[in-house]
Amino acid sequence: MNLRFDLRQIRAFLAVARTLHFKQAAEALCITQPALSRMIKGLEENIGAELFSRTTRQVELTVSGKLFMDECRAALRHLERGIQLAERAARGDIGRITIAYNDFSINGVLPQILDTFKETYPDIAVGLIYMPSHHQHDALMDQRIDIGFMIGPVELPGIETHRAAIEKLVVILPQRHPLADREQLTLGELSEEKFILGTEEGWSTFRNHIFRLCLKAGFRPDIIQEASTSSGIFGLVAANMGISLYSDCVSRFRRDDIAVVPLATPHEHLETIAAWGSAYVSPSCHLFHQLLNQELDD
Repeated sequence: MNLRFDLRQIRAFLAVARTLHFKQAAEALCITQPALSRMIKGLEENIGAELFSRTTRQVELTVSGKLFMDECRAALRHLERGIQLAERAARGDIGRITIAYNDFSINGVLPQILDTFKETYPDIAVGLIYMPSHHQHDALMDQRIDIGFMIGPVELPGIETHRAAIEKLVVILPQRHPLADREQLTLGELSEEKFILGTEEGWSTFRNHIFRLCLKAGFRPDIIQEASTSSGIFGLVAANMGISLYSDCVSRFRRDDIAVVPLATPHEHLETIAAWGSAYVSPSCHLFHQLLNQELDD
């Protein structure tokens, strides 16, 4: 539809409709009365309907004028809301961000960060995608996700990172395992154990980390079973199929059929980082980064 009038004419029409007095409306608009009369006359001609009934004594809205007034007021309300939404989107108050996470982040630091962010910015939609750490690298480079929570450290061109958590490593054992009541264990004491680890497809970054530690301790872990999820790993351990290594965020799980014993490696830990591409950061992502810095640096 090709509109034949502009916003200035609409505001002039509404001023006259509100006062039903051309002189008062002209003064409110800071224009001359003849100029206002010409604007209204031009508006009526463009619409093809008489909007006001004029006499020497009074001005009244016609039926067409009343209907047009109601729709103009509604249109201006929508326009004003559109301006407000555009301004908020530019600030980042509304929008959408896509966050990828791995098992350690969703079972560790990420839930509290997300809860605080949603409480602070309720109009920013957050899309969550489960994605192993090594897949997140490509997704960030391809801009398929805005932010990734993954195992660090990571050094990729054009990718910025912020440390989200440093967690100690623990040994997960069946509750009846002979070592289950120990206060801590060394890796060397696990050299003859059967290991349950996450699959290569989903857990390759963590597996590489574990392999490096075990080789440093003088052995290669004997992997007897694999699972694709944390709960799968815990279930296999509970079934007395073997032991596993995990981060100490496992303490958030309440299970009576497994034992969690700290690993005596004071200089070894698991780092979770938040990562994002530096080429383009949307206003909503910028707000997430600000909150992330505040939450993690406090």
